[in-house]
Amino acid sequence: MNIKILLWTGFPFIISGLFYLYNMYNVPHFKAANEKEVIDFMHAHPFIILCGADKDNKPVATHIPVLFEERDGKLFLLAHVMRKQGHTLAFEHNQNVLAIFYGPHTYVSASWYTDQKMASTWNYQAVHVNGILKFLEKENLREILTKLTDTFENNPHSPSLVKNMDEDYVEKSMKAIIAFEIEVVSIQHVFKLSQNRDEKSYENIITHLNEQDAEAKAVAEIMEKNKK
Repeated sequence: MNIKILLWTGFPFIISGLFYLYNMYNVPHFKAANEKEVIDFMHAHPFIILCGADKDNKPVATHIPVLFEERDGKLFLLAHVMRKQGHTLAFEHNQNVLAIFYGPHTYVSASWYTDQKMASTWNYQAVHVNGILKFLEKENLREILTKLTDTFENNPHSPSLVKNMDEDYVEKSMKAIIAFEIEVVSIQHVFKLSQNRDEKSYENIITHLNEQDAEAKAVAEIMEKNKK
C-alpha cells in the first residue's frame, strides 16, 4: 500500500501536497516492529472514533465501525453515519478527518518497578489515521451495509444480514443514513506497553495486571505475547 506509516520520526512531514504535524506521543520504545503489526491492529479494532471540525472550527466526533478496502495501492476506510447530525454536517464542510483506533488500556503503578521512586504511567495501544472523507451514493450505501453485516455477523445464515432483511425495512432505513469512504493519507501509532522497563519490572507489571480487571488482564496478555 502506498501509505505513509510512521514507525519513528520527530519532525513534521508532507504527504500528497498536504502538511501534517506529527503530534502523537512519540518515543522510539513505543513503536511497532513493522507496518504489518500496525495494520493488523487496525483490523482487530475496527470500532473507531472519527474526529473532524465544523464550519466554526469546533471539534466533532462520532463512534462507528469501519471496513477496509485497498484500491490501487491506497487504503480506504468504509462506513456510514446518520444524516443531519452535527458530525455529518461538519464532514460535509471539512473533509479532513482523524480516525482513532484503540485497544485495551490500563494504569501501571511505579510500585511494580524495581526502581519505585518514579512516576506511574498508563499502558495502551492507539493508531491515528489522517484521511480525506468522501460521501458516497445510495448504491454504495447498500453495498457497505451488506459488507458490514456479512463481516460482523460472521454467520451466512443470520436473519440480520442485509440480504435476509425485509426490503421495505432496508429501504426505509437507508433514507436516514449516508455512506462514505476515507482515503488514508497517513498512519501514526503508539504501542506503549512498558517496553522501556527492565526485565524484572516488566515481569512484575504482567503479574500485577493479571490480578486486576479484564482490561488490565488483556494488556498483560499482549505484553506476554510481546516477550516472545
